[in-house]
Amino acid sequence: TGMVVERFVSRFGGRHLAYEPLERTTLAAAIRQVFGQQVMPDFDIENASYILSFGADFLNTWVSPVRYARSYGEFRQGDRPRGKLVHVDSRFSMTGANADEWFYVRPGTEGLLALSIAQVIVSQGLGDSDGVAALTGGDAGRLDAFAPTAVAGKISDAAPVDETADRIRRVAREFAESGPALAIGGGSAGAHTNGLFNLTSIYSLNHLVGSVGRPGGILFNPKPPLADVPTAPSINSFADWQRLVQDMREGRVQVLMVNGPDPWYGLPDGTDFKRATFDVPFIFSFSGMMDDTTSMADLILPSHHYLEDWGSDIPDPGPGYQTVGFQQPVVRPLFEGRGVHLGTRGFVDVLLEAAKDLELDLGLPGETFKDILQDGARQLFETGRGSVRAGDFRFFWNGVLQRGGWWDTSARSTDPVSDPPQLPDREVSAQFSSPEAPRTFHLMPFASASLGDGRGASLPWLQATPDPVTSATWQTWVEINAEVAREMGIDEGDVVRLTSLHGSVEALAYRHPGMPPDLVSVPIGQGHLDGGRYARGRGANVLSILAPATDGQTGALAWAATRVTMSKTGRWVRLPKFENAVSEIPRDEEQQIVQITTRDT
Repeated sequence: TGMVVERFVSRFGGRHLAYEPLERTTLAAAIRQVFGQQVMPDFDIENASYILSFGADFLNTWVSPVRYARSYGEFRQGDRPRGKLVHVDSRFSMTGANADEWFYVRPGTEGLLALSIAQVIVSQGLGDSDGVAALTGGDAGRLDAFAPTAVAGKISDAAPVDETADRIRRVAREFAESGPALAIGGGSAGAHTNGLFNLTSIYSLNHLVGSVGRPGGILFNPKPPLADVPTAPSINSFADWQRLVQDMREGRVQVLMVNGPDPWYGLPDGTDFKRATFDVPFIFSFSGMMDDTTSMADLILPSHHYLEDWGSDIPDPGPGYQTVGFQQPVVRPLFEGRGVHLGTRGFVDVLLEAAKDLELDLGLPGETFKDILQDGARQLFETGRGSVRAGDFRFFWNGVLQRGGWWDTSARSTDPVSDPPQLPDREVSAQFSSPEAPRTFHLMPFASASLGDGRGASLPWLQATPDPVTSATWQTWVEINAEVAREMGIDEGDVVRLTSLHGSVEALAYRHPGMPPDLVSVPIGQGHLDGGRYARGRGANVLSILAPATDGQTGALAWAATRVTMSKTGRWVRLPKFENAVSEIPRDEEQQIVQITTRDT
């Protein structure tokens, strides 16, 4: 699909922007800088002995949680000693709840902690000699500014400075001496104005302990087997979308075509995207759901449901070897045969038909999407290798569809491991957008396990899926430190208003014993203006009030760089939860022992 879109856009003279609400632009840039790779590597969690995770909620929603959860099972219960997980985060996430140790840090200081860990490893001679030489340039004192005693007070006030410094030294020694060790960074750690600084510092730790290109560490993915198909589409940065909005406002965009994403919902109101759409003469959408953006379209050409359509995919990240997934229709299109104006069509087939009418030569091997997919499969067939082999292409094609794809476990990356850039010798501090008020809180949005980035809000069974930590459903809640809530007179279910410099939202209070005092956390996914009866008008869209702040180097949205005020509205709504209501947090001193006896019969 990406190949066809790129060719259509280049021949027609348009622009193609790929959209991701919680974008991974900074993560991709860090991978390029630290490892010299254009695609995400495979994290060999199952063979690691020690994992340091910074902000990456990989057991919940980050990147490839199914893959990582399976690997985590091997990490914990494989045929070897149980691995240890230390999760560094400012929010108590699903991964933090499962970790052996949750290391709280102030938002935006994850890279500072990583450099302090590096300083301990280098100064105590615990690291890989080649990695140490590359990362320090041979200067043993390059990282002295990040010694634990100098950093401890900056990253946390949860404990005395001496205790935090001792904890940094202990974690650093464990990480260096418990190989194979793996450092992972992402999520909120890369969602600050210093996101690239954080992630490059974090991923460099893998070079420091010799975990790059080795089992239990960072494994690189090979180039795709199909030369003209990209491994993964590049996601445009938030800065690219800001430039698009400017072009829309100045009349340089005449037609806006939208397939899949919902930028009207996902882009912060501070970008002015919503108002800019009124300056575009013609908008049309290929969505099969009347989402917020589609409701603004002049023309809707609904695509097939994915269970009705053809497709292919190269997973990102891959499993460490060449893999191509093939998708075939599971059912016939529901609206097939109901007339030209009532049926749905595949998105790629619509582009191919439009190109034909516009007399654009896309140089593609077929007139339908199925033809193009079969040509790609034929290229795989001609290699004579992989999981499916046959003497005739017809049997090969059927074999690929039966198995859902093609893979070659022997086709692994042969790219040399590039030398990493030297670690920074000075701190890059995170900047925050904050209202002028006596008390403000860090706002930490997070993708819920049920609704993701909001595209699942139209499905009632997803709405009813409990959050794995709070078990809340169907609504937007705000996780508040239990003691802070008590001080402010906030009970569970109280409707509170969160206000940033760019708007306000209302959510139901959840008193959370694991939430840091200066932070509030809100799930993404609710607050749609449209999207069907299960999504429309339900909850609040926390993305709308984010500051349009960006990472200073990549232009990615710094979605963790917003601070808010919090106030009660005076209203109360029962928070729907899987375990019903809990009136008070259980306390050890309030527990009672009840003796139960039976009478002899």
